Amino acid sequence: MKVVLLKDVKGTGKKGEIKEVADGFATNFLFKNNMAKRADNNAINENNMQKSAQNFHKQEEIKEAKALAKQIEGKLITLKIKCGANGKMFGSVTSKEIADALIKENIKLDKKKIDLKEPIKSVGVYKVVAKIYPEISATFSVDVLPLLD
Repeated sequence: MKVVLLKDVKGTGKKGEIKEVADGFATNFLFKNNMAKRADNNAINENNMQKSAQNFHKQEEIKEAKALAKQIEGKLITLKIKCGANGKMFGSVTSKEIADALIKENIKLDKKKIDLKEPIKSVGVYKVVAKIYPEISATFSVDVLPLLD
């Protein structure tokens, strides 16, 4: 019997796939647990429409991610941090502070997407990578300056 899987079924397939399964397995397990429905023309068409809608939304997300990467690429963000008399910083610069500085530049980027290899603990210019989407990233610079009282 052909069925359209409504959920991931271990050993059978992933959500949205059309599979050929045994009649007993379909009626006694898949249908009872709302994991699948019979693959008639309506179900197959509905499944195809959902897949095309998902592809469309994914393409839109990729397009937005590429636009954001182009906007961030090569940018220089300046942060002023309190420092002691010898020029040593109190604490470190975090991805949250970098994200807040980007928001001031009208660039909305989640702090979780900013990849700091190690915390910034001294004054200087640092290269930072923003992983916006899988396989889409942008590199920009963060200039950390001492805050003068």
